[in-house]
Amino acid sequence: MASRDTADLPPPQHHGDDPEEALEFPFSEAPAPGQLMPIDDRISWLRMPLPFQRLDHINLYVLDDGEAYTLVDSGLATDETRAIWRQLLAGPLSDKPVGRIVITHFHPDHVGLAGWLCQRTGAAIWMTRTEFFFARVFQLEATPQPPQAALDFFERAGFSDQAMDKLKAARYDNYSRATSKLPLDYHRLKAGDQLENGDRTWTIRIGSGHSPEHACLYEAEAGILISGDQILPRITSNVGVYPGEPLANPLADWLDSIDRFSKLPEKTLVLPAHHGPFIGLRKRLEEIRGSHIRRLKALSKHCAEPRSAIEAFPVLFKRRLKGMDFILATAESLAHLHYLEAGGFVARRIDGPVHRFQTVRPYDNGAGG
Repeated sequence: MASRDTADLPPPQHHGDDPEEALEFPFSEAPAPGQLMPIDDRISWLRMPLPFQRLDHINLYVLDDGEAYTLVDSGLATDETRAIWRQLLAGPLSDKPVGRIVITHFHPDHVGLAGWLCQRTGAAIWMTRTEFFFARVFQLEATPQPPQAALDFFERAGFSDQAMDKLKAARYDNYSRATSKLPLDYHRLKAGDQLENGDRTWTIRIGSGHSPEHACLYEAEAGILISGDQILPRITSNVGVYPGEPLANPLADWLDSIDRFSKLPEKTLVLPAHHGPFIGLRKRLEEIRGSHIRRLKALSKHCAEPRSAIEAFPVLFKRRLKGMDFILATAESLAHLHYLEAGGFVARRIDGPVHRFQTVRPYDNGAGG
């Protein structure tokens, strides 16, 4: 992701890949919005609503540090989510202060109310540097209409005249409207940092591809990973190229992250941002990797004739796309094309304003990128 990349998008949505039955889901029910459900004596699972048809919730987590609480992610900046937080802070979380607010990444369903919670509780925001400054830039540079660079980007991707007209009429400041203003200061998280949580120690592990420096929290002794959007059980996170970094290769970063997280134990309890906690980490990562490999193979064959990002849709997506899903699909299509381009499997052909990609050698299952 790059600056301005989701300024006209809702919180990240995802394309579906049903996991195989090997995944274990130890909780038969999810908490109701605003309800704290214990994972164990140190962790509570909290769910907040999202106003999207295909993704109607986000999972947040509350860590009991003994003398204070640590909040992991904040929810979208809506009146409904604010009201739930007020009830929690005045009720079940009123017995001790909030000591810190850990944000996994800059997408608005995760960072949306971080600034508001910071003001309300006095707790500092803890984020990786890249994610914090992405969020700050997106908030500060919001514009009502798409800038020319964004319009040029989508025209190169192969948008029709009708799609371009719709894009020109769309708002481009949704990010700033979906997030509360962040403070100027924050506490930086880095790979390998350790957060004390009573008698537990969480280690920061970094993923990328879905966002640039996504923080996950891993507790080795208990075998628990708070994964944010980096590892999800039933859907795979959007990995896309956006106007702020039009030549990016995020899929290479994503596959590298899969390699790193695959070194964790298979029996790790994964606490994701969407859907339910699960066990079967390596299995799920291999499913996600396999999904992308299949797409790359199909795309390599499809590009025997030059294809734009839009013309690549038939082999990448199984359903009809419209609205914001169309934007996200364009970004994901470009991510796969750029991965093939970086590996020397396709070459870019410039046909007027549209960029197309043509296969120069078959994709050989992960040798490039």
